[in-house]
Amino acid sequence: MQYLEKIDKSRIPVHIAIIMDGNGRWAKEKGQARTFGHQAGAETVHIIAEEAANLGVKFLTLYTFSTENWNRPADEVAALMSLLIDSIEEETFMKNNISFRIIGDNSRLPQAVMERLNKCIERTSRNTGMCLTLALSYSSRWELTQAVKNIATKVKNNELSVDDIYDITIDENLATSYMPDPELLIRTGGELRLSNYLLWQCAYTELYFCDTFWPDFREEEFHKAIYNYQNRERRFGKTSEQL
Repeated sequence: MQYLEKIDKSRIPVHIAIIMDGNGRWAKEKGQARTFGHQAGAETVHIIAEEAANLGVKFLTLYTFSTENWNRPADEVAALMSLLIDSIEEETFMKNNISFRIIGDNSRLPQAVMERLNKCIERTSRNTGMCLTLALSYSSRWELTQAVKNIATKVKNNELSVDDIYDITIDENLATSYMPDPELLIRTGGELRLSNYLLWQCAYTELYFCDTFWPDFREEEFHKAIYNYQNRERRFGKTSEQL
């Protein structure tokens, strides 16, 4: 029996986050350049985004390029930026009623990339289905630093009292303020870490790690991750008896 048949369609996670890891190692195993792996990984994005939308996922957030990735070889970074421009398929988003957004330090992205991204954001802004977010030039430490600065500025300008700073205040000042926290985070490629991704938001997120490299990650693996999630007990600090 395939995992799709095992999934409870009434309990699909509202928000799934994915660390798309393994493009470079996948390409190396095939004797190809790392950019070949990134190209294959871009195709996987479209496959999984479409399947997530079909299942009823409301928010899909993909870790696409971290602030640390700027330290990679210049030719690889340039290829990734070029791939961003070429791989965004607005028609796929429009066909599946997907809205498109980005989070991260946009000031570091090339102008041509931002123009392409903004065009897609604008065109899909009225779509009411799943929201697909790419985390670009993103890291949780950057995001939390920006949130602290925003809150400090509000306190300085007497727009906010220190005594009125709560968890929700942090939430409202994060780049992800328009979405709920992820219920499920998937990491492909066999590594067992969060890599500076949605650290505040993933306080109670269920983590799922698999060895499959991102270019080979397909619908069945995605269904398996969701099935695994649905068979966990989410206690949020309580005991089983309290649920």
